[in-house]
Amino acid sequence: MMIAQCNPPLRPGLVPFGNMAGKILYMGKKKRILYIEDEPDLQWLVKHILESAGDFDVLVCGSGAEGLQRVAEYAPNLVLLDVMMPGMDGFSVLRALRARPECAALPVVFLTARTQEGDEYLRSSALGVIAKPFEPGGLVERVRAYVGEAVAA
Repeated sequence: MMIAQCNPPLRPGLVPFGNMAGKILYMGKKKRILYIEDEPDLQWLVKHILESAGDFDVLVCGSGAEGLQRVAEYAPNLVLLDVMMPGMDGFSVLRALRARPECAALPVVFLTARTQEGDEYLRSSALGVIAKPFEPGGLVERVRAYVGEAVAA
């Protein structure tokens, strides 16, 4: 029995999915996005847009408390966070995340209609802000950039 050798060798965490003219194409693991949003229509829309792009697995949480409860088990690469939510607003959720040593460096991006508070978002240690409403392609592009995998169109 002959075992084929990959040339070039596989990079850790990547899986070959094709071969064109002797070149191995790589498919990276999907990035995990934790989306904390209280509006069901936006929950569905953002999840659908990001998962349809093929790069992301999205876990939706309907409140800040639920997001804080699920963050450790899900281990997201990025948190998308609404600002205006009942109970805990987005700033409270972000402060609670930063108070946990395991979440202190977790990238958090606000996805909000409240963009007037631009400086407040950056002072809060958020990585950035994505304004609602958004274009689907623009949302995917921005999220890819925030997780460090921006791709050329």
